[in-house]
Amino acid sequence: MVSASPSVSARRTHDDSPEAGALFERLAGLDDGPERDAVRDELVALWLPMAHRIAGRFRDRGEAMEDLRQVAALGLVKAVDRFDPARGAFESYAVPTITGEVKRHFRDRMWALRVPRRVQDLRNRVRLARRDLLERPGTREPTPADIAAHTGLTEEEVAAGLEALESFSTLSLDAELAAGDDGYSLGDTLGESDSSYDVIVDREAAKNELRRLPERERAILYMRFFEDMTQSGIADRLGISQMHVSRLINRSCAQVRDEALGRCSRGRPGSRRRP
Repeated sequence: MVSASPSVSARRTHDDSPEAGALFERLAGLDDGPERDAVRDELVALWLPMAHRIAGRFRDRGEAMEDLRQVAALGLVKAVDRFDPARGAFESYAVPTITGEVKRHFRDRMWALRVPRRVQDLRNRVRLARRDLLERPGTREPTPADIAAHTGLTEEEVAAGLEALESFSTLSLDAELAAGDDGYSLGDTLGESDSSYDVIVDREAAKNELRRLPERERAILYMRFFEDMTQSGIADRLGISQMHVSRLINRSCAQVRDEALGRCSRGRPGSRRRP
């Protein structure tokens, strides 16, 4: 059994930092089994107040305090399992281990949407810089330019970090935005796909090839699709057979379609334009 030296005791600054060197030495010498589990549980119970203290540093960040304490306790268990008494004081090893576990919880579990790690890091840098600037006497709310100057980030990066500050949770599309009978939801404010844009794109894609068609073919397409005439009516007006009108319409449409879709063989080696 090894007891801690007076210098170690003097360095302890918190009441939640118990003297447990002998227990750690004992734990290190035990194999897996009931006795080791009992010593491990005793150490976790002794150091649990320290884990709760660390969890308290992260209060008011949108997570319940009880949940934060559970995460910190998990970090404490990991620290107890991995600690080597020969490497120094347990507290110096446990504090960063527990803190890292809580930070990972915020990073991986608290975002309603998956946010890139880079944006999460920007959020943390912006949050810390904003806190530092506000702690200065007489300081107003820092602007993005102030935060950028303080952190060395660009204003675009600061803007991304500020936006991510409020991104832990999402708002339902059914959320009511106005009170009363005339209230509307967030989903009501979102636009819908307008099929008219597709029509414009199609017309522009087909326009050049339509201009290349012979005048008679253009006239037939106009009568069929814009004047809504039947093939028989077109044939009577032009003095040709209905079958010939059908062939001209099919050939013209195929030619325009090929051009619009980029599959027209015109201009390719060894190809010949359709008659």
